[in-house]
Amino acid sequence: MHAITLSDATNVDPSALADIRVEAMRPSLEAVGRFDPERARNRFLETYDSRDTRVVWSGEDLIGFYVVRDRSDHLYLDHIYIRPDHQGGGLGRRIVRSVQDRAREAGLPLRLMALRDSPANAFYISLGFGLESSDALDNYYTWNPD
Repeated sequence: MHAITLSDATNVDPSALADIRVEAMRPSLEAVGRFDPERARNRFLETYDSRDTRVVWSGEDLIGFYVVRDRSDHLYLDHIYIRPDHQGGGLGRRIVRSVQDRAREAGLPLRLMALRDSPANAFYISLGFGLESSDALDNYYTWNPD
């Protein structure tokens, strides 16, 4: 097992990140009949900004990434994707907790969105996020610092 490290995304090809997004989202999108790999790639690439992005490495292997956007009144966890073969070991939980720590230090709530029928919903609830609203496709969550 290799050490897990984080880095900025300056020298990472955004297409490689889009590929991870497609791979990680595939089961949830297929479950709701909305899997379109090109759409999933393009939605990410249209808003990509390396300054908001941290990449996750296992040794020299790129295994995931997350994007946190600073807003005037909150932090927004826009993306967190880990390759399926690296999920389930607590890595995502450690990443979200570190973003919660950042929000706590800033005194700001942390917000995010999850596909309504995704297993990610239970994950975020287990980390203290509260459901704020829903629409036909997505659930919107907020976590408030103590």
